[in-house]
Amino acid sequence: MKQELRVRFAPSPTGPFHIGGARSALFNWLLARKEDGKLILRIEDTDLERSTRESEENIKASLRWLGIEWDEGIDVGGEYGPYRQTERLDTYRQYTQQLLDEGHAYHCYCTEEELDAERQAQMDKGENPLYSGRCRDLSQADRDRFIAEGRKPTVRFRVPGNQQIIFKDLVRDTVSFESNGVGDFVIVKSDGIPVYNYAVVLDDALMKITHVIRAEEHLSNTPRQILLYQALGLELPQFGHISLILGKDRTKMSKRHGATSVEQYKNLGYLPEGLVNFLALLGWSPVGEEEIFSQEELIREFSMDRVAKNPAVFDIDKLNHINAHYIKQASSELITELALPHLRTAGFIGEELTTEQHAWLVKVVAELQGYISYAAQITEHIDVFFNDDINFENEEAREIMKDPDIPVVMEAFKSKLAALEPVEPAAVQAILKGITKELKLGGKKVYMPVRIAITGKMHGPELINLVPLIGKERTLARMDCLIAKI
Repeated sequence: MKQELRVRFAPSPTGPFHIGGARSALFNWLLARKEDGKLILRIEDTDLERSTRESEENIKASLRWLGIEWDEGIDVGGEYGPYRQTERLDTYRQYTQQLLDEGHAYHCYCTEEELDAERQAQMDKGENPLYSGRCRDLSQADRDRFIAEGRKPTVRFRVPGNQQIIFKDLVRDTVSFESNGVGDFVIVKSDGIPVYNYAVVLDDALMKITHVIRAEEHLSNTPRQILLYQALGLELPQFGHISLILGKDRTKMSKRHGATSVEQYKNLGYLPEGLVNFLALLGWSPVGEEEIFSQEELIREFSMDRVAKNPAVFDIDKLNHINAHYIKQASSELITELALPHLRTAGFIGEELTTEQHAWLVKVVAELQGYISYAAQITEHIDVFFNDDINFENEEAREIMKDPDIPVVMEAFKSKLAALEPVEPAAVQAILKGITKELKLGGKKVYMPVRIAITGKMHGPELINLVPLIGKERTLARMDCLIAKI
């Protein structure tokens, strides 16, 4: 019988949910769904000073917004809980005692000052700073003396010498480390809290995790973790280390490259489908040239053998291109809801809208969906529907309005529009076509000047929809305003 694939996403709740974490979660989720496996959400909160429940809630909300649901873990439960590390301290203590009893670990009484001095001396000699092992074989008298001084020991793992640590990585193929380059490392701090490298091994083993898919920055932790698996007699999972995410300048992704948290993208009005589609392509390449994938298509296409070793570049232009596709497909009601806070902040609308105002705004947004990549961008395009003080956008627009045929076109349109009731797109289209026929002019000599007279711009939303949305009186007033400026 085939072993069930079990993967986990185990974030530390120490701040807003980072886009890199979202990519790791997505890859684990895609693999679980592809292989009919399970995704476990575990919270690694042993950094007591920085971990907060607020951050934990942010992580969970962001995952759910992205459509990444977990099968076991926080909020869901399961037979291998608890799923928060600070609730597993008794389990860690039990295994720590086993390592101490079997000689795989020992108490270290070195102070921070002593360790700093040791590291500095090694670096001064050009050596790799590693713990010297001075507490490896303390006499009982030395231990008693340190305890009498009030020193609180850490627990260090006794790294075996002259061993090659070799493992097959799902992304990087065969990887090897020398144990002599690791040095005895702390597994439990002096306050009794286990460090990451120790707790993660026990959690993964006891939760039956079969595949550990995580960021490349954890690659250097893997030899320590493998040594712990071996010392505890636990079965190794398969490891896969996915590449770092870099900014377009090929430096590590940071705030100077723009938004870095999932919540920021959500607040800007990106759609979860767009962000997921984009994140999937950060370090994974599909078989063909296609870039737009539904959730179902991503699950079907995803495989670890197409995950690249090379760093993935976070290209905001590509994200905007992909998200624009989903914006166009979305309902105007949804995009309006996402745009409302940005329109309020920009001063276009107030806090409360009447039913009529909201219905009008949905129609306006429908006209602008093809011009935006995310909802916050609506403020860059919507001014044409609100601002009646029309000015030429450039000299080219002004020159078009100086054509000798323009006055008669303007008068014809104004008189026909003034008599029109009700003002609807089909009726506006009929007026424009009628003027073109009556004056024997090409469409460009009618449509373009009318658009400029109403908006000051040469391009924009469909003219026949624009006029009804602006309204008859405002349209006529705008035309008079701009004509006066020629």
